[in-house]
Amino acid sequence: MRLESINLGRVATIVHGNKSFETGICKYPAEGPVRVHKLGLSGDAIIATEHHGGADQAIYAYSTDDYDWWAEEAGLDWSPGLFGENLTIRDLPTDMNIGDRLLIGEVVLEATAPRIPCDTLAARIEDRGFGIAFRKAERPGIYFRVLNAGEIQSGDVVTLVESAEFNVSILDLFRHKYRLQHDAAELRRLLEAPIAARFRVQIEEKLAALS
Repeated sequence: MRLESINLGRVATIVHGNKSFETGICKYPAEGPVRVHKLGLSGDAIIATEHHGGADQAIYAYSTDDYDWWAEEAGLDWSPGLFGENLTIRDLPTDMNIGDRLLIGEVVLEATAPRIPCDTLAARIEDRGFGIAFRKAERPGIYFRVLNAGEIQSGDVVTLVESAEFNVSILDLFRHKYRLQHDAAELRRLLEAPIAARFRVQIEEKLAALS
């Protein structure tokens, strides 16, 4: 795997329907080394902190291979950072297990959650129906927590270290988000993995409601 681009957000105002709002989703390739710390990338704007950012969703990565799929299947003209990802990575798997790690130099990232589409993404793409298309495509990209900080730059080699400890995948969580009926055993299985805190709270609430 190869780090194709490191993308930093700028505060921007975008319009969706009859609403306008400030967002940090508009990310553009950075030049030179960028510092990775526990809460993300130095110089990256994060606005909607109730939904984005935090220690468990510090870095969002998307695969150039999945972008190529969008270009072929939907005619999407993409450039790095279009989906608001911090890291655009060649050959990043669409589906990893929670707990799998990426090594980029001294930086260690641990997979924690899928990206769930929102109105901000649809506004960025300028397509009100893009959230549904994103859901159906099941190519959500991956959030990571930072286990070891350091500097990275475009062109760096990325190494995948798979975890044998957990058997919950990114797509397991992504599909769970849209499920209307829940099974207590399945919810407990998801909670056994080191998933992102926002997902954990939601799943714990669903499990409590079944008691």
